[in-house]
Amino acid sequence: MPTFLALSGFLREFGKLTPAQQAAFRRAVANFVTDLRAGSFRRGLRVKKMAGHDDIWEMTWADDGRATFEYGDPVREGEPHIVWRRIGTHDIFDRP
Repeated sequence: MPTFLALSGFLREFGKLTPAQQAAFRRAVANFVTDLRAGSFRRGLRVKKMAGHDDIWEMTWADDGRATFEYGDPVREGEPHIVWRRIGTHDIFDRP
């Protein structure tokens, strides 16, 4: 099972989302975890490296819902560690 850490900015932004948006993100994360285990991400999540940022990735969780993350040092051997950086709309890409 992958491990996760959310930066304080991510937690603050997540708290500003509506309950429906928070639920949509949680559903997307369930798919994200399934895909991490499978070794490839489904097209609907649109997971990809951010242009101009070698270590930062982006994920789509709604029509205008985006989250950025990076891979951290593993906490459990053999399991990916995800560090959630930002969440919101396309605006988060200004400072991922």
